[in-house]
Amino acid sequence: MANNRPIECAGQDVRYWLGIDAGGTKSLASLVDVKGRELSRVLAGPGNLRIGVEAVEELTLDIAQRAIEEAGLSGDAIGAVSLGLGLAGLSRASQSRQLVGNRWPFAQVSIASDAEIAHLGAHAGEDGAILIVGTGSIAYLRVGGKIDTMGGYGFPISDEASGAALGLSAVRHALRALDGRTRSTPLSDAVTGQFGDSTVAVIEWMETATPGDFAAFAPIVISYAERGDDIARSIVIEAVRHIERFIETIFEKGAPRCSLMGGLSAHLRPWLRARTSEMLVEPQGDALSGALMLSGAPSVVARPGAPVPEGRR
Repeated sequence: MANNRPIECAGQDVRYWLGIDAGGTKSLASLVDVKGRELSRVLAGPGNLRIGVEAVEELTLDIAQRAIEEAGLSGDAIGAVSLGLGLAGLSRASQSRQLVGNRWPFAQVSIASDAEIAHLGAHAGEDGAILIVGTGSIAYLRVGGKIDTMGGYGFPISDEASGAALGLSAVRHALRALDGRTRSTPLSDAVTGQFGDSTVAVIEWMETATPGDFAAFAPIVISYAERGDDIARSIVIEAVRHIERFIETIFEKGAPRCSLMGGLSAHLRPWLRARTSEMLVEPQGDALSGALMLSGAPSVVARPGAPVPEGRR
């Protein structure tokens, strides 16, 4: 899985630190200098290992080159960069070994799962737990210095309460409505409308659809749930029940605190029962903060999480 010990690569002194949060839907990176000043920030495509080791390597190098260029540095500065890469899908041991063993042009490389860098950002390496609900979902715990995880086995067999799971439920409802097996609702109409109300079009899309493609329907589900659509509400409530059980289990396993993180967290937290929501604490930082910590970066002056400047999108 993760390799937290920096790998010496280019043999140069480290002068810059690059943190990359490579997620299932998008990747975000921050380059800082020795004073912890953010020099550039880059938004890029997904970095899940499902796209393949070579594609991840290409994405990482592209992000690094963009970050260096936007910071106004020369291309050879890459050899003075310490990279902290948090990567979705890193539980695949053979692929992670291949990725870690790559001949990187950086001075140092540290690689961990996206869940691990999120935990680093949330609790700064101390005991605690996080529950990530984004494109996928996973709980990551550190209790008594020992690491444990729950879920995160991959869509569609896992990733309960995730954007992909919400999207899958919405598409299933839409197909049943097209069949006439259930009544249509504004949610199903919105979903089928994107396919010209054609089951054939849905099936063709499904053959190549990624978890991110399914997750693209999650905002629609949440929007219609907030408007009172019965099916949308039932999908969201089911997701929330999974989140609540995750949180209960996290504390049963002895975690002293838990933070809810990920792109859907702010949208789903208001649906939690008060007793569950009160058990949560705000994270100290985000996954990008954790990626920079993984790289060994100095304390960051321009805190990760700030809006991406125009022109860097």
